[in-house]
Amino acid sequence: MSSTPATPAAPRTIAEEIDALADPDFMTSLARGLAVLRAFADTRKPQTIAQISQQTGIPRAAVRRCLHTLRQLGYVDAELNNFSLRPKVLTLGYSYLSSTPLTAAAQPCLNGVSKALGESSSLAVLEEDQVLYVARAATSRVMSVSLAAGSRLPAYCSSLGRVLLAHLPQDELDAYLARTTLTPMTERTVTDPARLRDILAQVRRDGYAVNNEELELGLRSIAVPVRGASGRVLAALNVGAHAARVTPERMVEEFLPVLRQGAQELAMLLP
Repeated sequence: MSSTPATPAAPRTIAEEIDALADPDFMTSLARGLAVLRAFADTRKPQTIAQISQQTGIPRAAVRRCLHTLRQLGYVDAELNNFSLRPKVLTLGYSYLSSTPLTAAAQPCLNGVSKALGESSSLAVLEEDQVLYVARAATSRVMSVSLAAGSRLPAYCSSLGRVLLAHLPQDELDAYLARTTLTPMTERTVTDPARLRDILAQVRRDGYAVNNEELELGLRSIAVPVRGASGRVLAALNVGAHAARVTPERMVEEFLPVLRQGAQELAMLLP
């Protein structure tokens, strides 16, 4: 007797994730306010209360109160019913960028890597299943989107992300793959979980990851891990280039030694 495959459960909304936290010390209103701020991250356009509510699952009345508070504090501006972020929001991230040893030491290193290779380089960490850029030295624009500190990209199809995923504990990697939809970004993107596991195992063995137009056509990149004093991987360092200009073989032969040297320099500055 054949059984019908179970339908995958729909991913929870941000509001459902917030409401599921039963810690009595947890401030739901603060969590909602932060979620409202983050709703602006993936768009360059002003947002309405309805749009933010739909994106987060937070009721419109609660979104309205969050936006009113954020506007009173100077983090949000409004024109009619359209809300946008104000420059003061940058102060929320500046403390991290200026005080964390990883980011404080990164820029001179990235500048050196980019100067040596003539290509853009980036440093990123894994944050909520995505690659979060914490520093970047750009010599040219190699992607259709502009990248800077604070930018996010999928982890499963980027060289930075694969380095970081490859060094997760097995249970954390299993959980990541269970909750992540491997959406094809190009026709080259690996979307089979078993194949991705094999790639990540190879990345862990080799100590680097090469991305060959899986994130965006025309873009190749190579990344290496950055380790702390304990040996734990804290971040990933990469270089990206136009595929027409740089072959995968050249990345391994010429770029990899420079990246590894840069990662070693960063590691000496980390706790």
